[in-house]
Amino acid sequence: MTTESLNTFWNLHKSGSFVIPNPWDIGTSIFLQQLGFKALATTSAGVSFTKGVPDEIGRLSLEEILTNIRDIVTATSLPVNADFQNGYANTLEELAENVKKCISTGVAGLSIEDATGNKKYPLYDKKIAVERIRTTRKVINDSNIPVLLTARCEAWLVCDATPFETALDRLVAYADAGADCLYAPGVTNNREIEKIVTSVAPKPVNVLMSSAIDNLSVSRLTDLGVRRISVGSVLNRIAWGAFIKASKDLVQRGSPALFEEAASFSELNKIFDS
Repeated sequence: MTTESLNTFWNLHKSGSFVIPNPWDIGTSIFLQQLGFKALATTSAGVSFTKGVPDEIGRLSLEEILTNIRDIVTATSLPVNADFQNGYANTLEELAENVKKCISTGVAGLSIEDATGNKKYPLYDKKIAVERIRTTRKVINDSNIPVLLTARCEAWLVCDATPFETALDRLVAYADAGADCLYAPGVTNNREIEKIVTSVAPKPVNVLMSSAIDNLSVSRLTDLGVRRISVGSVLNRIAWGAFIKASKDLVQRGSPALFEEAASFSELNKIFDS
């Protein structure tokens, strides 16, 4: 991490909008930088699927996650935001220690979500969730490294009964607790997005664009005042979709038709010959 990458990341959040794609390893990180993206973000789902486990809190160890973050941070010169889930900790003390470890990887930003990984109680109690953001903020401040803190409300992803009301209430509270950017993955309604943007202003909002919905285009989200647009696991799932389809076709039909869609050796060698 350099002062330049930290400054770049903060400046990206000050005006306009930008797309932050989610690589899952060194190779995908290098390619995304070559395409001209200004920043990258890790994906817990992408690394989980690569390791052969579901995208669930606790299925990968903290060290596995930190190793993946370090790989992506060192692969390019771009600022990287870490998808740090719930900090891989339930107590505030453990959370503080783990956030320190995440900062030491060289990230320019990190996100902390309020999902517990517990199916019976999928979200931390609001008071606890707010305190977790406040604790993370203090760790960052004490580090003297201006890492950008994103607070995530997982209401939509855990199928909360009233996801918009829950997310709006919590995101406002997280902003007051010291979060620099607010994020509620799963929101798709334009009016709800706009309400979130105005309610936490002037702090920036991240919106997840991970499906083919017209009202979630980059231009539309920009018009709604969204500052940061991420794609989550979708690039990884597209890669898996092609792999699954071609493999099934080979087993079921013995046909190499889909092989024509494979990237050529020369194209891949050129990408990584630097």
